[in-house]
Amino acid sequence: MGRVEGKVAFITGAARGQGRSHALRLAEEGADIIAVDFCTDFETIGYPMSTPEDLAETAKLVEKFDRRVVTVQADVRNADQMKAALDTGLAELGKVDIVVAQAGIAGMKGEPRWQSFTDVVNVNLVGVINAVSVALPHLTEGASVIATGSTAALMDVSKVDVPGKDPGGVGYVYSKRALTEYIHHLALHIAPEGIRANVIHPTNCNTPMLQSEPMYRSFRPDLEHPTRADAEPAFGVQQAMKIPYIEPSDISNMVLFLASEESRYVTGMQMRVDGGGYLKWYDVKF
Repeated sequence: MGRVEGKVAFITGAARGQGRSHALRLAEEGADIIAVDFCTDFETIGYPMSTPEDLAETAKLVEKFDRRVVTVQADVRNADQMKAALDTGLAELGKVDIVVAQAGIAGMKGEPRWQSFTDVVNVNLVGVINAVSVALPHLTEGASVIATGSTAALMDVSKVDVPGKDPGGVGYVYSKRALTEYIHHLALHIAPEGIRANVIHPTNCNTPMLQSEPMYRSFRPDLEHPTRADAEPAFGVQQAMKIPYIEPSDISNMVLFLASEESRYVTGMQMRVDGGGYLKWYDVKF
């Protein structure tokens, strides 16, 4: 028996990166998957989004674990599309036990600057609320809601000069902080129903979002066109441990824990997988 055997997971942003990794880890441990992704580029975001082919590849990889998978292209910013996506999955798989609100974008250096802010907030915050809201009527005791925050949400940006101070970057920090507060309040109100909700805060994660020119420029603003080789030494500013980034699988292992019965009484938590990044910003508080 796998750790989430017989459960069904509804995952946004599932075509690649962290979302695909979460889908595969949960499938490996026995879950069937409803995999959702937009698979469309944003004019304001300076790196390409996933493609329909990426989403199809996620499905093939899930099926290698002999699990069922339903894929849907849908925009998390649109509640009607999220409902239709979930309904498609429910029609085939019959239920939903796990919600992983993973879809997110980074608007660092995005243009037009304030539209970049809006797009980031609509995906990272409104998209989480939409995905969770359409699933809530179908969740029963033992269900788990997991949202992806960011170590950026926990930083005191007033103290230091950090990457991402442009409007798109500010939108990223704001949206991740706001979704964190949303999940906190949600967890309190669904706890009597035996449903849990938690946030995972990754540090730099080795995905196409991090490995992109806008992110390189955020970490190396002194260069006009920095490369990965230029930026990677600066990635370490985010962590206390001597690492430039973590891997998607590091987050997926926390997703699995929060989705499983091993965390049956864990709710309203801010689970940091950050290489000690939080420790660099705050003293111990008792």
